[in-house]
Amino acid sequence: MSAAVVAPSPATPVAPMAWGLLAQARRGLVAAEREIAPVERFTSAYASALRAAAAVLAASGRPHRGRARPTSVWLLLPSVAPELAEWAAFFSAHSARHAAAQAGIGSSVTTRAADDLLRQSWQFLELAERAIGAPRARRTV
Repeated sequence: MSAAVVAPSPATPVAPMAWGLLAQARRGLVAAEREIAPVERFTSAYASALRAAAAVLAASGRPHRGRARPTSVWLLLPSVAPELAEWAAFFSAHSARHAAAQAGIGSSVTTRAADDLLRQSWQFLELAERAIGAPRARRTV
């Protein structure tokens, strides 16, 4: 997937909520790495990717649309950060498996699937951080 991300100009202030969401995403990924059960690792990694995407949306500063129907973060992300469109499609493709895992239908989550999603979620978090101009954080394990 594409790794080219254009950060906003330094003069553009970023919503405090975006920083909090990025921090939550990072903590979630650290916790996911410690999970033994593949289902837990998968759902934690997916939730962290959702938070990272939500941070990009929060940083965009677009006003809330009032009574608009709920929309998936994966559908909204490409309109705010087109450079993350491939990532949005990737995570959107995992939404059904995530929903099944949350519902307790975890047999479709293998160790490999969980590890792959965790690895991709770390990459996505780093791109989300760059997209909103966050200083590069070190990955702690």
